[in-house]
Amino acid sequence: MTPSNSQPSPSDLDQSPLHRMIRVDHAGEYGAVRIYQGQLDALKNSVNIDTIQHMKEQEKVHLETFNGIIRENNVRPTALSPLWNMAGYAMGYITGKMGEKAAMACTVAVETVIDKHYESQEKDMEASGHHPDLLKTVSKFRAEELEHRNIGLELGAKEAPGYEIITSIVTAASKAAIFLSKRI
Repeated sequence: MTPSNSQPSPSDLDQSPLHRMIRVDHAGEYGAVRIYQGQLDALKNSVNIDTIQHMKEQEKVHLETFNGIIRENNVRPTALSPLWNMAGYAMGYITGKMGEKAAMACTVAVETVIDKHYESQEKDMEASGHHPDLLKTVSKFRAEELEHRNIGLELGAKEAPGYEIITSIVTAASKAAIFLSKRI
């Protein structure tokens, strides 16, 4: 705790709601790029490779945007980035090797969690009236994440063998990544 007449310490700022929000969103977009890269590598001969590439390109724009937001706000990225690099790629690659529908089940699960995550952030920012530019960014990205979820559904995610198991595992992993990236 800092005295009222002094500046917050770096560790206080590191855990401020704004810094936690930016850190976790940056981590999520990084993980999403890695998931789609894993899917692309596993599904090289898919008739839907261009669609997966399109989703990855949107995620890259999201990541680049959050790279800028991190710099502008002097936010420390999550220390777990090396883990998200490997885990995201593995999640995309493994589900891709299980087949396109399994990869799309992964997409549906991840994007459903991110939709709820971004929705919560939108509500918080709307209620506080703070960070209107970040609110616009989060709202735009949320719409694109929902587009990705819907694409996954259109491409047969629910027809994947083990759909419930895949989505349960990916949902739990995504929620854990959100929890940890806010803090570490």
